[in-house]
Amino acid sequence: MVTSDLDFPLLEFPFKNGPPSHWTVRHAVEGVQIFGGIGSGKTSGSGRTIALKYLAAGFGGLVLTAKPDEKQLWQEYCRIANRTNDLIILEPESHHSFNFMDYESANAEGGRAITENIVEVLKTVIRAGEDQKGGKSDDSFWEAALDMLLFNVIDLCQLAYEKVSVERMYEIVQSIPKKQPDEKQPERTERTAFEKANEAAYNKVAIQVRAWEETLSEEMQELCRDPDFLNEEAAKAIPDARLLGYVQHFFAETYGTLSDRTRSIIDFSFSGFLYRLLREPIYSLFCKNKSTVTPDASLEGKIILLNLPVKVYQKVGRDCQILFKYIWQRTMERRDINRDGRPVFLWADEAQNFLHEHDAVYQATARSSRIATVYISQNLPNYYASMGGAKFEHRVKSFLGTLGTKIFHANADIETNNYASELIGDGAHEDVTRTINVGKEHSESQNLSVKFDRKVRPFQFVSLATGGPLNNLRVEGFMHRQGDALFAGENFKKMIFNQQFKPL
Repeated sequence: MVTSDLDFPLLEFPFKNGPPSHWTVRHAVEGVQIFGGIGSGKTSGSGRTIALKYLAAGFGGLVLTAKPDEKQLWQEYCRIANRTNDLIILEPESHHSFNFMDYESANAEGGRAITENIVEVLKTVIRAGEDQKGGKSDDSFWEAALDMLLFNVIDLCQLAYEKVSVERMYEIVQSIPKKQPDEKQPERTERTAFEKANEAAYNKVAIQVRAWEETLSEEMQELCRDPDFLNEEAAKAIPDARLLGYVQHFFAETYGTLSDRTRSIIDFSFSGFLYRLLREPIYSLFCKNKSTVTPDASLEGKIILLNLPVKVYQKVGRDCQILFKYIWQRTMERRDINRDGRPVFLWADEAQNFLHEHDAVYQATARSSRIATVYISQNLPNYYASMGGAKFEHRVKSFLGTLGTKIFHANADIETNNYASELIGDGAHEDVTRTINVGKEHSESQNLSVKFDRKVRPFQFVSLATGGPLNNLRVEGFMHRQGDALFAGENFKKMIFNQQFKPL
C-alpha cells in the first residue's frame, strides 16, 4: 500500500464518549521528537510503532545509524511490513555506492552552480563537526575564510579539469604556496598539484581569449596588444577569464599572505575532512565508484540505510551520514509533490549525532515537502552538547519547536522532564483544605478553591513503565501535539506502546 493522502490515519485514539481521533500522515510530516532515558523503551516502544506504521503506509525513507544493531533492527521492521525488497543498505563491502561529487554536479546548472552545491555540502558537514566540539563555529572570520578557500579550490578544479574530485582538492590544498622567507629556497624539479591546476586553468582560459580576440575589429585587436587592456576587456567578455583572475588574486594576495598559524588552522579544517574521505572504506563508498544508489531512490519507495554506525566508525561515519542526509534533504525539497506525493521519512536514533546548521530551516518546510522526520534522543543536554553547548539553548529550543509531535518516555534527566512538563502546560485543579478545631466545642470546616498547576508534573516521567517482561512488554509515554487538541480536547495523552506491535 502507498498513500499520498495527508489525512490517512496512522495511529488511532479511541474514546468512551465519542468517535476516535487519529494521528495522520499530516501530523507525521510535521515531525516527531522522542525523548527517553537509557532502557526507557523509546526505540522498542514508540519508535518501533511509528516505524512500522510508516513502512505499512508505503513511505520511502532514509535511516541514519549510531549503533551497530540498527541494521538488523530495520531488517526486522521491513520483514514484518513486507518491505524487505525496498531496503537498500549502503555499507562497506556492499555493491552499493554514492558518488556525491558526481551527484551534485549532475544536479546543478553550469559551473558556478556546481561550485555552490559542493561548497554548501562540504561546509555544512565541516561546521557540524565544529559545533559538536564547541569549536570555531561562532567566529565569522574562520567561517568566511573557510568559505573562500572552498570556493576558490573548487573553482580552480572546475577551470582546470572541468570536474571536481576529492583527490584533486586535497592535493591542491596541500600544495598552495605559502609566504616565503627572504632566504633563497631550493629549486624544485617537479610541479606541485596547485601549480599544475593553475597552469591548466590558465591554458584553457587562454584558448577562450584567443577565440574571442579573433572576433574583434582590427582597431580593438590593436588595443589588445596592451596586456593590461587585454586582461580588462577579456574579463568583461569571458566569464572564465574573470573567474580565473579572482582565483589567482585570492591565492596570491589573500590566502597566500596569511600567517602560517592562521593558514594552518584553516587548511587543517578543510584538508582534514578531505583526508578522511580518501581513506577506505569511505573512499569507495562516496568518492571512487559510480553511484548505484542516490537520494532519489526514497521517492520510489526505497528505504536507504547508511550502515556506518557512529559507535564503530566514529567521526568519519558521522560526517558521511550528515553529508548524505543534507543532500537527501535538498533532493526531497526539490521534488514536485503534485506529481509524486509519496511521503518519505528521515529517521535518526541518537539524533544528536546527526544535526547540522540547516536542520531547523529544512524542518520548517518539511510538511510541504512531505518529509516525516523522526529524531530520537535521551535528553535535552545531548542536543546542547551537539549544537555548541548550553549557551546555545535557544538554538535547541528553536529546532525542537519545528517538530510538531513529541513523545516523552521514562527519564531521570531533570531538565528534560521540566521541559516536558512545561510544554504540556498548566491546568485547573481543585484544592480542598480542611480545618478542624478541637476544644470545648468541636468544629470542622472545608474550603474548596481552584488553582492552576502543571497537568503532568516532572516527577511523573521518572516512574513510567519501560517495557520488558516485568511490564508485560508495555512502554508508557506522554504524547504531546502542538497546535491542535487531538486528545479529546487536550494537547497530550498518556500512551501505552506494545513492544510486540505488528501492523495489520
